[in-house]
Amino acid sequence: MKNRLQDLRNLRVTIMGLGLHGGGLASALFFTRRGSRVTVTDLQDERSLKPCLDQLREFNVHTVLGKHDERDFIETDLIIKNPAVPENSVYLQLARSRGVPVETDLSIFLRLSDNPIIAVTGSKGKSTACSAIHHCLLSRYPGARVGGNITVSPLSFLHQLHEGDPVVLELSSWQLADLKGKELLIPRVSVMTAILPDHQDRYPDMKSYIADKKVIFQAQGPEHYAVLNFQDPFQKSFAGEIRARLRYFSNRSLPEGIDGAFLKGKEGFIKKEGKIFKIFKDISLPGAHNRMNLLAAGLACSLFSLDHNVISGALITFKGIEHRLEYFLEKNGIKFYNDSSSTIPEATGAALKSLKTPIILIAGGTDKNIDFTPLLEVISIPERIILLEGSATFKIIELFEKEGITYSGPFKSLGRAVRHAYAEAVPGTSILFSPGCTSFGMFLNEFDRGRQFKDIVHALKPAKK
Repeated sequence: MKNRLQDLRNLRVTIMGLGLHGGGLASALFFTRRGSRVTVTDLQDERSLKPCLDQLREFNVHTVLGKHDERDFIETDLIIKNPAVPENSVYLQLARSRGVPVETDLSIFLRLSDNPIIAVTGSKGKSTACSAIHHCLLSRYPGARVGGNITVSPLSFLHQLHEGDPVVLELSSWQLADLKGKELLIPRVSVMTAILPDHQDRYPDMKSYIADKKVIFQAQGPEHYAVLNFQDPFQKSFAGEIRARLRYFSNRSLPEGIDGAFLKGKEGFIKKEGKIFKIFKDISLPGAHNRMNLLAAGLACSLFSLDHNVISGALITFKGIEHRLEYFLEKNGIKFYNDSSSTIPEATGAALKSLKTPIILIAGGTDKNIDFTPLLEVISIPERIILLEGSATFKIIELFEKEGITYSGPFKSLGRAVRHAYAEAVPGTSILFSPGCTSFGMFLNEFDRGRQFKDIVHALKPAKK
């Protein structure tokens, strides 16, 4: 595909996987508005996809739902795949055998945009880091945008970008895998937060998962920067593979001769060419993990040539993002925290360490073939544990019963779990919804799960019986 918007007119485009995270919808709208002939195909039915389909009603978009039709992958000029669609899909193999190019919303964006990129990946912390970077950039670049895995497709704002407007991209391992070998992703600054075991239902092993993460810096050159987590054991070997200038962020002072950013207590500092700059004294977000996320964000902005005083002023006002240890309500002296984006046990552990006791934890959900033993390190923190039903919950229960850990549930609905937690809580208690598991089964995704949790909490009667 040539890098010209006018080439899109009358192009036959198949969107494989409409989904509910925004990328499929944004792709369909992007190509339709530019005169392409668009077909959307998804294995889900019309009822499941209604929120997105409603936005396509006014456009002449052909939809094939509940199945895929081979003709849509042969009689087409271009396929835009959803990151959740595996590369070994028989339909993608069929398309490639006929010479049909397969792209994603991100690869199309990168082909059409020359805007400077700050790219962020990792297992946890990437959404918070991305949002904090964007928050800081807005102080100098009002047209700065954020997109990617954060549920905003960059195709949705491509037409609004002006020359020089920076774009912050949050990238999942699946999204990076789709960019492998294309030499399209060349960020001015790349950032790797913490790598933890995740998505082991999709990957054969951690090595394969990490290999996809490393795509973020593979096309960078010596004029760019790559930011790594100094304490992450998985990242120790990366240095020899990176051509960009390396910088590190660390939870303690960096060794002599290594530039980057570090924490000293609750304070964050940038270390640059022998000089030290303080970028925050304290932050409003709870938790040591969030201090590390904001430290990485501040370092990325510094490497993007943002003034340290600007970074410091911006980080003080950053309030965090929805579904990430989000404090949203106090009712009858009980505080409620929505941490629905906690999809691995390590994230639940970080949340538990961030709050003052007493805590009632609501956890559980769907399995991703990951190990839940890390929960044992923190499970003494909550006063009570309430479990939601799910395939991962059975593994958690087996672990808890082996260790003699008491729990309530598993409950078949989130509403029942929340009402049980509320009945058990006393003033001064924090009720933390931090599942530590993926969301599918009861919910459309982790964001739907978080919104349902907040709706249920808001509907609780203000006075307990």
